Amino acid sequence: EVQLVESGGGLVQAGGSLRLSCAASGITFDAYAIGWFRQAPGKEREGVSYISADDGIYYADSVKGRFTISSDNSENRVYLQMNSLKPEDTAVYYCAALLEGWGKSVSMNAYDYDYWGRGTQVTVSS
Repeated sequence: EVQLVESGGGLVQAGGSLRLSCAASGITFDAYAIGWFRQAPGKEREGVSYISADDGIYYADSVKGRFTISSDNSENRVYLQMNSLKPEDTAVYYCAALLEGWGKSVSMNAYDYDYWGRGTQVTVSS
């Protein structure tokens, strides 16, 4: 059974930091890109960042310079370090896994991702 489990969310003041973790099981971890998405109330899901199997990295403009994605293949985990948090970062954050190859390019197209976690809430107070 494939599982992606997010953790590390919480309540933080503006300017603070959080580190999200995505623990993956049931997949060949190094064959997958892992993406982070977020969805705020009343807004559409937004792609935040991804790390590909060969460590290609992407950040949305809204988080560039503040968020850092990293991967620990020995533990099948991907981290999202979030610094200088802003109230507009408030959302449920989801990690998702995309099996690379098979004609799919790694991107922030949510429909290309094969597996999803249940999400972790991040709330940034002003």
